[in-house]
Order: sequence, then C-alpha cells, then structure tokens
Amino acid sequence: MTKTSSKKTSDVSAKQTPNALQSLMSSGGVGNSLLAGGAFGEYMTDAMQRTILFWDVLRQRSDQYYAQKEKAVPHVLSFDAELVLDARTFERPVNYLLVRIKPPQGVVIDLKKRPFVVVDPRAGHGPGIGGFKADSELGMAMRAGHPAYFVGFTPDPMPGQTIEDIMRAEAVFLEKVIELHPDAEGKPCVIGNCQAGWAVMMVAALRPELFGPIIIPGSPLSYWAGVEGQNPMRYTGGLAGGSWITALTSDLGNGKFNGGYLVENFENQNPSNTLWAKNYDLWSKVDSEGDRFLEFEKWWGGHVNLNAEEMQWIVDELFVGNRLATAEISTSDGERIDLRNIRSPILCFCSKGDNITPPQQALGWIVDLYGKDDDIRACGQTIVYAVHDSIGHLGIFVGGGIARKEHQEFATNIDLIDVLPPGLYEAVMTPKSADAANPELIAGDWIVRFEQRTLDDVRAIVQPSPENERRFAAARRVSEINLGLYRTLFQPFVKAVVNEQTSEWLRKFNSAELPYQLFSDRNPLMQQIARLAEQVRGQRQPVSPDNPLVQWQAIFSDRIVAALDGYRDLRDSSMEQIFLAIYSSPLLQALVGVKPTDEEPRQRPGNEPERIAFIEKRIGELKARIAEGGVREAAIRSLVYIGMAGAGVDERAFNELRRIRAEHGGVTLDEFKKTLREQFFSLLLDRDGALAAIPRMLPADDAAREEALGKVRRAVSATGEVTGERAKRLAQIEELFATAEPVKAAPKAKAAPKAKAAPKAKAIGRAKPVTVAAPAKAVKAAIPVERAKEDSGKPARSTPTQRRK
Repeated sequence: MTKTSSKKTSDVSAKQTPNALQSLMSSGGVGNSLLAGGAFGEYMTDAMQRTILFWDVLRQRSDQYYAQKEKAVPHVLSFDAELVLDARTFERPVNYLLVRIKPPQGVVIDLKKRPFVVVDPRAGHGPGIGGFKADSELGMAMRAGHPAYFVGFTPDPMPGQTIEDIMRAEAVFLEKVIELHPDAEGKPCVIGNCQAGWAVMMVAALRPELFGPIIIPGSPLSYWAGVEGQNPMRYTGGLAGGSWITALTSDLGNGKFNGGYLVENFENQNPSNTLWAKNYDLWSKVDSEGDRFLEFEKWWGGHVNLNAEEMQWIVDELFVGNRLATAEISTSDGERIDLRNIRSPILCFCSKGDNITPPQQALGWIVDLYGKDDDIRACGQTIVYAVHDSIGHLGIFVGGGIARKEHQEFATNIDLIDVLPPGLYEAVMTPKSADAANPELIAGDWIVRFEQRTLDDVRAIVQPSPENERRFAAARRVSEINLGLYRTLFQPFVKAVVNEQTSEWLRKFNSAELPYQLFSDRNPLMQQIARLAEQVRGQRQPVSPDNPLVQWQAIFSDRIVAALDGYRDLRDSSMEQIFLAIYSSPLLQALVGVKPTDEEPRQRPGNEPERIAFIEKRIGELKARIAEGGVREAAIRSLVYIGMAGAGVDERAFNELRRIRAEHGGVTLDEFKKTLREQFFSLLLDRDGALAAIPRMLPADDAAREEALGKVRRAVSATGEVTGERAKRLAQIEELFATAEPVKAAPKAKAAPKAKAAPKAKAIGRAKPVTVAAPAKAVKAAIPVERAKEDSGKPARSTPTQRRK
C-alpha cells in the first residue's frame, strides 16, 4: 500500500513542484543544498533530511489509515484466520465475529489441549491487538500447542445492538468453540483485554459452564478505586458533571459515539508523549523507527464507533456508576449479574505503571465482594493476581517482553491454574537458573509458583476508603440528576438540528481525525513529499553520533518533556483537589441523598436463606464421604495436605503429576480437579478425621501402597529437597501409608435437611449458579457452593435459539 502510494506521487511532473522545493532539488539535491560548515552544516543537512522523511512517514500513516477504513473488516492480526461465526446474522445481530486463527508454519496444535479465545477491547480502536505480532497472546497460546480463536468486530455497530446482545453473542461463540473441540481437556481459556475483560466477566457470571480459566489483563472492574495523588482519570466523570456529556456527544454523532473521543482520553493522560515524545522519537530515529511507528499506528488510529445506547450503558453502569463489583446490574430479564457466580479460575494481570487501569481498579472488586478469606472458598472461586512493577497499559497485552514472559507462562501453566483449590493466590515468577531442581519440568525461562494470599494483601494494594466511596456515590447521583436535566431540556433541541451530514463534519474536525487529513495525499501540499523523500533516501547523510548539536537536541527534547510532565502533574493535582473539594462536601452529599457516614454508600450483595441451607446440605454430604474413595483419593489428599504447608503451588509438582498420569494412564483433568477439590475441602472441614481415614482408603497390598507413596514422593520432591513443615507432613503421610487398614464401608450419614432449589435464571437460558457468602461459622464458609443444577440432576442447557430469545 505504501509503495504504491510512493510511486504514484513520484510520477508527478516537476512543473507541479513548488518553487522552493524545486530549487532545492535542482541545486544538487537536498543533501548538498546546505553549505558544508563543520558540525553545524552536518547537523542541519541531517535535520532537513530527517524532517522530509518524517513528513513522508506521516503521509504513509494517513494513506494506511484510509486504506484500513475502506476494508469491510479492518484488523491488525498478524496471523491468517478463517471465519467461524458472524454475529451480524444472529437473531439479535451485533457487529462481532468469531474467527479461528491458523497456526504459523512450524507450530503444532494439540487438539486435546483446551482452546484459547482472545477477546479484544472495543474501546475506540479496531480489533487485532491480541494477535498484533508473533510474540502476542495468540502467538504464545499456539506455541504452547493450544488451538486459538479470536473475537473481533466491525467498525460500526448494528442498529439497536446493546451490551446485553453482545454478551449473548459471546456466549454463542463459546458454545461453538466447545462444540468444535469435543476431545479437549477442559473448557476454553478466555482472555478479555482491557474493556473486553468486564464483558467477559459478565458473561461468565451468567454462563459459568462455558468457561475454563479467565485471564483479564489491564481490565477495570472497580472504577472508583484508587489512591489519592495517583491516576486521576477516575475523577473525569465527576468533574464533567456526569454522563450527560456522553449523551451529548452521542447526539452530536447522530446516535453513534465516535471511538476517537476514547482515544483522546487515553492520549490526554500523557501529554508529553502525545504532543512531543512520540513524534520526536520518530523524527530523531526516522531511518529505523518508521516501520515500527506505522505498525502501531495501524491499530491506534483504527477508530470504531459504538451505539449511543452502548456507550451510555458503559458510562452509567460502570465508569460513573461502578455497579458491577457489587452485583447491582441486572439483565433485561431481571437476572442479577453477580461475579460470585463465576466457577472458573480468574487471573487478574495488572501493573503499577498502568495509568488507565491501575492495580486498585483491577483488583478492587475482590474486596468489594468478599469480607473474609473463607468467603472466596465458600463460593468455590479461585482468584489469581499478578502485578507488574512498571509496564504501561498497552504493554500489558501488546508488549513483546510481556508476551514472552507472563503470557507464555500463563499459557503453559493454564491447566495448573485450572486445578488450583479455591482461594486467593499471587502468581510469582522467578528466573530459571542453572541450578534449578528438575529443570526439565520447567516449561519456559521462568519458574511459576502460585502463593496463597489473603484479602488483607489485596486491601494493602487497593486501600479501600469509605470516605472515597461517599465522594463517588455523590458524583453518581449528580450524574443521574444532570443526565435527566439534559434529556428533558436540551436533548430534543440537539437531535432536531443534528443529521448525518453535520455529524460527519464534526467527525472530520475531531482532533483524533484531523491529522490524518492534513498529512494525506488529499492535501495538495503533501503531494510532493513522497518524491522528495525518495531523493533524500538516495542521498542520505546521517549526522555523526558525537556531533554536539545532537546532544543539544536530546537536552532540548528532555526539557520539553519535563515541561509537559510538569503541566500534567499540575493539571492532575488540580483536578483531584477540585473533585475532593466538591464531592467531599457534607452538604452536597446530603442534598443528593448519599447515606450518612455510619452507613455504606453502596449496597453489598447479601446472603439468601435458601443458599445458606444449600451450604448446610453440602457440609453434610462432604462429612459423610470423608472416608470414601480409594488409593487415588488417598494420594491426592496426601499431596494437598503436604502442599498446604508450602510457600505455594509450583509448576514442577504439577508437571510431575502429568508425567505420572502419562506413564500409568489415569483420570481426566476435570476428574482430577473435582477429586482435588473434594479432598481439599475434606481437610478444611476435618483435618484430623480426613488424615485418619487415609489408611482405610488404601489397598491391603503392600506393593500397591508403596507404588502410590512413591508417586506422592515424586510430586512433592519435584521442586527440590523437601524440608521444614512439608518434610514433617511427608513423614506423617509415610506412616499412614505404612499402617493401612482393611477397607470398611463408610457408615451411612443422617439425611441432611433438604434445601430449596436455587432460583432459575431467565437471561440467557441456563440454570442459575448458586452463590453464597460465608455463613457465620468459618467451617461452613469453607465449603464450595456447586450449582443447583448439578445437585438436582436437571439439565441446564437450552438451545441457542432459546438463549437468544
């Protein structure tokens, strides 16, 4: 595309060339147009040449932008793909597509491995960033042998589509992926990047049976969370007076919200990069940076639109409303979206260097939903978090270094993540050293360990504040009031004067769109740049690195960056002080109906009596089965008991278990996961009773017991020498295996009281998972809540047609 454009412009006759430029070329070329004058002449020649090449790259960027816009489905995927489902053809159509990614040459896919489904964010940019290059989320998943799928979208939404319609479509996509991989061990791993993360989480809360592990890199779920003095983007809605400005922008767009405005919001967070550093880096290194710049801008400038209804819902319910983390959102059928219903492991990947989704917003939902550590286990949830020290927002899901480390390790250890017992963990990665024990059990260049954490650890990161909650609750009420006033007093007038033509002109003059027009071949002043750039490349005279003016240039650039950073810091601190001054006012809070200081401004999801009764029933069942099982259950119980004394779950122990299973055959991954959870909760309920029962679960044959004990030793010692408390527990297990008792039938337990069935869901046609917060006693709170459909044996699936209806 760029080469064709360059050829076209270079064919323009010299008669059309402006006099000044023609004079430059006729005087011996751009490289010889300046008098040779030592360091100064050398620098000025280079600067002039770099400027022309810089303009040419901007021209190429504009041509690339318009070429992308002409495509039916513009994207930046670097892999070949084939269409699987087009949601524009659904009964409730949306502009989303499911494609299968074709593995690159030399990459072998194992159809027995779970598929990966990457969902890209619709946050102003076009799709494809999850597979932007070979070292990407899709690339790492395929290198680990997993089939890969991608969920993208077209630039314009379907008329009338809503967020709920998109959720339904994504559920149908996952049904199709599961259907295409009947032999896969485990349900699909779904990656929801940035804004796609909250959408994926909502679908998983409504249709948990469709999901394997969920990875949400850089995804905001708790929008009010933050620390004073940092990341002031969360104040924007309150300072604008709420979401009325969103409604106005959509009305000016004639019912569509231009994604370019979202891109502007991102760029405004770092004015030194937007206004200077990005272009300066290109200009100063134009000989080597052009291709990289164009590659990134192909995605960054690929703006997409949202329906007014979609964007308004996002701002009202999430950005300003912050209703997701406390289960305050319901579907059109009245079903509450409760993140506690998710049964798959959730991996939250965030960074301290992310000013768009800081760790507080990525992890705050955990402390919003749960009051005690046992509450997480009570819901049967496994939550893993990983916090990077410095990477920025985009780097979380596009950075090559991040892909080769975090995303590669997540992909290669996804089955381990899937079988982790319920609880809260942190993913800790340490470099693989030459003296690492059992290096053949380490998949990549890093050793991954999942260490148990508590809610206090997360609170230390999030730093929740009731006073902060009241401020944002007041901002939410102000937003609701202002939106109502706008819709009553001004919206009818705006809609009357705006049509498709006026919205198109407003779009063209948007600051996110205008640069592409100015530097494109549509601008007569740019038509000769390609010809000049071609001549410059033939006569290029780079400045020497030791030229003192090059050093002065770098100093000058640093001063501009520092000045713009100073402006940003002043702006941000001023925004924060204004927000705090307005919304901390007790008078304002009282006027808008925010609850007094002794009450929480947000309603927390509570306990339902029938669900607590269901917990009681599960406790009785687990206690009755505490001595049931054979040698397999005894071995897994032993491994869990020993592992609970360690620093965390190491990938080498799990990979050793894989080897053992390959040598002897054995249970599927799902069966192993179910057995492991049963044994985990047996130990939590009655550790002494669970250990005492092990001898009765073992065979009488000495050789069989020794073989099973040998497998336990292999798995435990996979991480190196067994020491400390783990060594004591291993010795205890060895004694239990040496004193096997004849297997006896377990005594019948008294019938547990019947529990009421969990309420049925209406939203997308499946039985609703049972959700419960912790009962009063910690022992009860440690029991997982299974879905009511599993207890009753009733089918929970319905046809796609029923779900779409």
